[in-house]
Amino acid sequence: MLLDLSGNLFTGEIPSQLGNLDKLTNLNLSHNNLLGSIPSTFSAMLSLTIIDVSYNELEGPLPDNQAFLNASMETFIHNKDLCANVTGLRPCNITSSTKMQTPKKIHKAVILIISLLAILLFQIFAFLGGTFLFFRRRKRCIEEEDPITNQQPKDMFTIWNYDGMIAYQDIIEATEQFDLKYCIGVGGHGSVYKAELSSGQLVAVKKITSSSDGEISDQQTFRNEILMMMEVRHRNVVKFYGYCSHIRHSFLVYEYVERGSLTKILRMDEEAAELDWNKRVNIVKGVAQALAYLHHDCSPPIIHRDISSNNILLDSNFEPHVSDFGISRFLKLDTSHWTTLAGTYGYFAPELAYKMRVTEKCDVYSFGVVTLEVMMGEHPRGLITTFPSLSSSTLPSVEQIILLMDIVDQRISPPINQVAEELSLIMKLVFSCLHENPQSRPTMQQVSQELAVFPKGKSTQ
Repeated sequence: MLLDLSGNLFTGEIPSQLGNLDKLTNLNLSHNNLLGSIPSTFSAMLSLTIIDVSYNELEGPLPDNQAFLNASMETFIHNKDLCANVTGLRPCNITSSTKMQTPKKIHKAVILIISLLAILLFQIFAFLGGTFLFFRRRKRCIEEEDPITNQQPKDMFTIWNYDGMIAYQDIIEATEQFDLKYCIGVGGHGSVYKAELSSGQLVAVKKITSSSDGEISDQQTFRNEILMMMEVRHRNVVKFYGYCSHIRHSFLVYEYVERGSLTKILRMDEEAAELDWNKRVNIVKGVAQALAYLHHDCSPPIIHRDISSNNILLDSNFEPHVSDFGISRFLKLDTSHWTTLAGTYGYFAPELAYKMRVTEKCDVYSFGVVTLEVMMGEHPRGLITTFPSLSSSTLPSVEQIILLMDIVDQRISPPINQVAEELSLIMKLVFSCLHENPQSRPTMQQVSQELAVFPKGKSTQ
């Protein structure tokens, strides 16, 4: 478990209670203004393997702990006067530390230590309390039952456990300091790396773009994605394992979704040919269920704002997982929702271009575009404006549906029988989702319920 409190300008002495964290493996207290000696209780932290107390005002002997005794000199630099039998530090003066003190001096020292400890504990609890309130919303999403994700503990300062401990150093080593050969994708706010941890588990690590001085380029997007992902639990939303905000590297840790983005698969003929009509219908159903969950099972509702084929990942079974919540937003009914134009060009709703007001119906429109893309095998582009019924109050005619069936992906066998009927119904849903008037579009709950009548994987071609 990682506890990173570096760069927070903490003052006073290190509380001895930190020594009770017997499961801690990595502790970083660097770049603060901590005073006094390192508590002797740290000697009992048997799981501790990595420690960093550099850039403080610490003095006195190091605890009798292998993490301290085996650490490099960089771990202790820029302190007042630390001592130990460690290369680079002066030996401790044993005689001065064993001098007997008078009862009066001992009494004064005890009072001083208790006073300083009380002040320090108050500062720590105030800091922890403020951070906890910042990250926790008053209302939480209704969590869908999931035997894996419900086992994940939440800790504001750690990357939490999942099939073995995920630690900062483990990820750095697994990606060889984020070497480009591990990069599997590049986005607007960072790059995604594939990392195989020491436990053998594969994870996707989204490294956030930083400026030359180590500051996160878009702090709001980073914080926003953490807030959203800590509240969301659904089988069709990518699983979030944790995050790390570090002076050198800041990143988010997700499950690794084997097949990658829907965009990539549709562009590759061989992989697209594996997407038969059953799989494509199931992809549409999964995305609809995820959006229905975000809009109707979370309180307040969550608007994704960037539903596109690039942000839908497919696992080994072609199950969809919605990802990238960096520009998502909580929908609070008692406030206005004016926004700048955001999202992926070709997917965002037309009303955003002239009203700049975001609602859940914007996601409905994007869902309609993605569904057409799944059926056609490519982005619909000008097709949306080709049919006048898209901007009217009526559904498309039978002739138009037949015409649309002629433009479905030709890389797989044409739909027949029950599959053709299902695709016709899906096309009608698509037209309603792409309606020019947001109020005339269905809700994602209605869309999901309409699609639920299709038996999963039971259609025939």
